[in-house]
Amino acid sequence: MAEQQQFYLLLSNLLSPDNAVRKQAEETYENIPGQSKVTFLLQALRNSAAAEEVRQMAAVLMRRMLSASFEEVFPSLTPEVQNGIKHELLLGIQMEGSSNIRKKTCDIAAELSRNLIDDDGNNQWPEILKFLFESVSSQNVALREAALHIFWNFPGIFGNQQQHYLEVIKRMLLQCMQDQENSTIRMLAARAAAAFVLANENNTPLQKHFADMLPGILQAVNDSCYQNDDSVLKSLVELADTAPKYLRPHLEPTLTLSLKLCADTNLQNMQRQLALEVIVTLSETASAMLRKHSNIVSQAIPQMLAMMVDLENDDNWSNSDELEDDDFDSNAVAGESALDRVACGLGGKVVLPLIKEHIMQMLQNSDWKYRHAGLMALSAIGEGCHQQMEGILQEIVNFVLLFLQDPHPRVRYAACNAIGQMATDFAPTFQRKFHDKVISALLQTMEDQANPRVQAHAAAALINFTEDCPKSLLLPYLDNLVNHLHVIMVAKLQELIQKGTKLVLEQVVTSIASVADTAEEKFVPYYDLFMPSLKHIVENGIQKELRLLRGKTIECISLIGLAVGKDKFMQDASDVMQLLLKTQTDSSELEDDDPQISYMISAWARMCKILGKEFQQYLPVVMGPLMKTASIKPEVALLDTQDMENMSEDDGWEFVNLGDQQSFGIKTAGLEEKATACQMLVCYAKELKEGFAEYTEQVVKLMVPLLKFYFHDGVRVAAAESMPLLLECARVQGPEYVTQMWHFMCDSLIKGIGTEPDSDVLSEIMHSFAKCIELMGEGCLNKEHLEELGNIMKGKLEEHFKNQELRQAKRQDEDYDEQVEENLQDEDDSDVYILTKISDVLHSMFSCYREKVLPWFEQILPLIVNLICPHRPWADKQWGLCIFDDVIEHCSPTSFKYAEYFLRPMLQYVCDNSPEVRQAAAYGIGVMAQFGGENYRPFCTEAIPLLVGVIQMEGSKTKENINATENCISAVGKVMKCRPECVNVNEILPHWLAWLPLHEDKEEAVHTFNYLCDLIESNNPIVLGPNNSSLPRVFAIIAEGLANEAIKSEDACSKRLANVIRQVQGSGTLWTECMASLNESQQAALQNLLNTA
Repeated sequence: MAEQQQFYLLLSNLLSPDNAVRKQAEETYENIPGQSKVTFLLQALRNSAAAEEVRQMAAVLMRRMLSASFEEVFPSLTPEVQNGIKHELLLGIQMEGSSNIRKKTCDIAAELSRNLIDDDGNNQWPEILKFLFESVSSQNVALREAALHIFWNFPGIFGNQQQHYLEVIKRMLLQCMQDQENSTIRMLAARAAAAFVLANENNTPLQKHFADMLPGILQAVNDSCYQNDDSVLKSLVELADTAPKYLRPHLEPTLTLSLKLCADTNLQNMQRQLALEVIVTLSETASAMLRKHSNIVSQAIPQMLAMMVDLENDDNWSNSDELEDDDFDSNAVAGESALDRVACGLGGKVVLPLIKEHIMQMLQNSDWKYRHAGLMALSAIGEGCHQQMEGILQEIVNFVLLFLQDPHPRVRYAACNAIGQMATDFAPTFQRKFHDKVISALLQTMEDQANPRVQAHAAAALINFTEDCPKSLLLPYLDNLVNHLHVIMVAKLQELIQKGTKLVLEQVVTSIASVADTAEEKFVPYYDLFMPSLKHIVENGIQKELRLLRGKTIECISLIGLAVGKDKFMQDASDVMQLLLKTQTDSSELEDDDPQISYMISAWARMCKILGKEFQQYLPVVMGPLMKTASIKPEVALLDTQDMENMSEDDGWEFVNLGDQQSFGIKTAGLEEKATACQMLVCYAKELKEGFAEYTEQVVKLMVPLLKFYFHDGVRVAAAESMPLLLECARVQGPEYVTQMWHFMCDSLIKGIGTEPDSDVLSEIMHSFAKCIELMGEGCLNKEHLEELGNIMKGKLEEHFKNQELRQAKRQDEDYDEQVEENLQDEDDSDVYILTKISDVLHSMFSCYREKVLPWFEQILPLIVNLICPHRPWADKQWGLCIFDDVIEHCSPTSFKYAEYFLRPMLQYVCDNSPEVRQAAAYGIGVMAQFGGENYRPFCTEAIPLLVGVIQMEGSKTKENINATENCISAVGKVMKCRPECVNVNEILPHWLAWLPLHEDKEEAVHTFNYLCDLIESNNPIVLGPNNSSLPRVFAIIAEGLANEAIKSEDACSKRLANVIRQVQGSGTLWTECMASLNESQQAALQNLLNTA
């Protein structure tokens, strides 16, 4: 008894507002053995004499224990104790007087039941099912509520008996939804029905069977909203998100209800926004279905716009020096976000015609709020209506620019916002078409001294404009731009000193950085105009409220340094480094959320690019804070619905719904900084190479686990990118060290390829893995690795084919339309991109292991053969051929044993309709001649007329065909060079010379020039012509190739070509004749070759 009393005290202390008391209680609680905890908690819960908050705490802890530690605690209890717990919980629900405690006891019962479903789907607590059936038909309302609550919390409670009881479940739910006397029962039944549908989201027959429950759910949504309860509405949002097709039979009433609630200004903002969320979510999860109901969409859009007009008048707005975060609960922000998402979900074809007139009317309204909303709406729809707006951009931009002169500052602000957004959404077309109007209009707006908020936003729009502006377009304005920015910077610096205002200065500093970044070396003349002031800000702006300004100034200095280059920057490099070092060494005092940290991290990396090897000396100071930021561990929590209610997204938490009433929460603070820091470590490894060697061990230990850091894609990308770079950095430490490092990372890389969910990250991991294989060479993978990799590659290829089948099925769907086709095309592109990375990995395996890898390759051979079947899409054929090209190139002569699979298709595909397929096939013929061996001879002969046919076909040199054609030309050259017995060289050679030089495919150009050198050096009469009469033509080929940069000075053939030219140089008239046929750039290219080779 005394122990139990102590436990009550402990529960009270866990609720204490005093941190120290609470912490001590948490430690004590953690140390109590699990079995004792269960007993104490259950007694506390069942003791009606104990204080309610103590009993509630016991309930929460017991539910959490069953959720998090069931396996450690429950199975080790004796059967009697287990049965006792079950009995006490059911008894508690029946006898409990407090509705709050009863509800929490139901949660515990649901959680226990969830854990008592065995692997075969048997519920090992049959009494709870009996209890549910009895309670749901009970006259006691509290018991009916309890049964529905348990079922809502765990809709899978019937396990493998679900199908058997399906009719009963349906009947019970319908009965409860029609309970006219108890609204609580109706609401709970509707939520339980929605939860059941969600739990069976992939069971189409069940969804159809339960379709007639939806009207009851919709009725409950309506009734509950007017009783100030939005829980059923939230269930409807979940259905729209997870099981949109369930709503199809009653889509019209669902949308109509959502519209009605959204439009009702008597409801709370949150309820109206949730009602709108139903429509917005459906535009994302069932866009094709919703596009058929354009009448509803056309009514929903004015609702979003009406919300965007719901703004407060704020007399201090113009002079506010702090940018407050968007109030995500406000109608204006919710309306804008909804508009953006609907435009992206339904597409511009649907949305733009429905919204255009509304926006035009709003922009002509005398009330500033309407004009503001109209401009913000234009910003919001840019991404989704991209294609449709592009055609009328001229008209839109001219109209928006007028509002930079609007009498109301907040409308001018919204006009700046629209310009900045369009500059990003429509880059670089926007910059090309409107540079003259936009730059001058923004500079003029930046002079609005009376309204700093407007000035700052004009500067922000200018940043967006210059970031994506082609350098050549910006240069004519550079002088004017820079002088304007300088005048404003000087004025705002004075204001900072006199009044302490900094908002405009923060944006102007970034504008200067952006202009310098685009102008590059052309910024040199203005360097001295800015650098002293910028250094002054960093030196003196040390107050806490100036942290952001200081961070942005550090960014600006480093970007200017990068733009103007080492020679110009060196005069200040030492000072700047000292300032950065001082900030860095003071950084032990920087708070974790200090914005300077991420600016510093990026600035160091830019300094590394500027200084190159000289940067190495600063690494000891830089690496500590960088590693600390890269090692940030985010706060995460597994929460159920009850916990969720106590946490909000405003505190920086984001939630992912895991289903089954559970959510995963993560506190996002620090994630961006972590990703930046990881990217900077990649930058150091890339720039400093062996200079980074001593840090490779700590960095690799950090990065390898981050391949599984699923909270941020950028972190995983950086981790993958770092792997081959770190191996290169570590080379100076000797082969044994590098091998150890490779062993440390290899397993995780392979597992990453198998488990990575995001296709962009996956492609990066595969690319890095392939590079690592090439660096480490043959033998770097052990038997287990090879087996695992083989299974993963097989799985990826099977998935590739399965995805294509699924896309074909979607094309047969009743909601299929051209927008769906666009999305399917995007999915297809993403799939093909992964296929290219599979090809990369196989390429690295073939090039390192050569013929030894073929037995391993045979397990995926049937799938590669499938890629090149005639009925497959062109991209499949292209990459299937590329893989077989590698087999021929690196694994011959053994490769011929697979000839039956690829030879006929390869020859046929030389003449394929798709240029990409022709290119891969032609390359294969070339490597067949170079590396294939004797067995391939007859096929080289057979290929020549096919290759010639492609080269000579009409349009063979057009942009889309040129690469395939050049590969054919190169392949003909390779056959003549390596297999002259397979072809009549004298007949083909004059044609081949007429096809030269190659312009596009630089790699193949080198092959053709090497062969040309062979022919010239052996005084081939066809090449040189009688009395060297063809030499001017040969010179023209060489000169044009050089002018096109088809040959680099480091290529071996450039020395050979230079020798050929020098021999002719001494021959007087022939030299003059050869040079006379060349244009200026060709002559210069020849001269350059003679000077460098």
